[in-house]
Amino acid sequence: MADSGRQTSESFLLSAILSFSGGLQDAYTYNVRGEVFANAQTGNVVLMSQHFMLREWDEGIHYLFPLMAFALGIFIAENIDHRYKMARRIHWRQIVLLIEIVLLGAVGFLPAQFDMAANMMVSLSCAMQVQSFRKVAGYGYASTMCIGNLRAGTESLAKYFHDGKKETLRKSLHYFGIILIFALGAGFGGVMSQRMGIRTIWISSLLLLVDCMMMRRETI
Repeated sequence: MADSGRQTSESFLLSAILSFSGGLQDAYTYNVRGEVFANAQTGNVVLMSQHFMLREWDEGIHYLFPLMAFALGIFIAENIDHRYKMARRIHWRQIVLLIEIVLLGAVGFLPAQFDMAANMMVSLSCAMQVQSFRKVAGYGYASTMCIGNLRAGTESLAKYFHDGKKETLRKSLHYFGIILIFALGAGFGGVMSQRMGIRTIWISSLLLLVDCMMMRRETI
């Protein structure tokens, strides 16, 4: 159980592990699976639209399918929340993590000719994560992308210079801390992608397993 009645799923440590894993996944799909972003769907939309405008249909679909998988992941996570929110033996977020672990574990076995399927599975996993874990220390955040965290962190920092409240500064540091950890995960993922290739994604599975174990006493 988290301190001050806060759920374990909102703790900074658990959120940091999720963010490190999220950065690693983005580096993995970009470096190993054909330069597709698992998390940064804005980048996929830009590249998809560019290829479609040039009538490069195959290349455009290369980015469209992960985008669709991301949307499906949001849908699945929301339904898991609705169906298992009151479950007692297992927290619904643990169900999400277990699905992610299985998906990412399977991705590590897929050869290069199945890159599109691999990217779709990673994108689906990322979407389920970002939909299910939306708070760190009580603050809304995203564990698999940076733009929202950067906006919120900078906004809080600007407010701190006006009101001088320690809580505002603390909020800002939480966001910047998550961004830094995401960046470290991305860097680590890039390095390990060169060494482990398609199996690099298994590191994310292990990290998510750690988070799942941390939530074994989670409150609803």
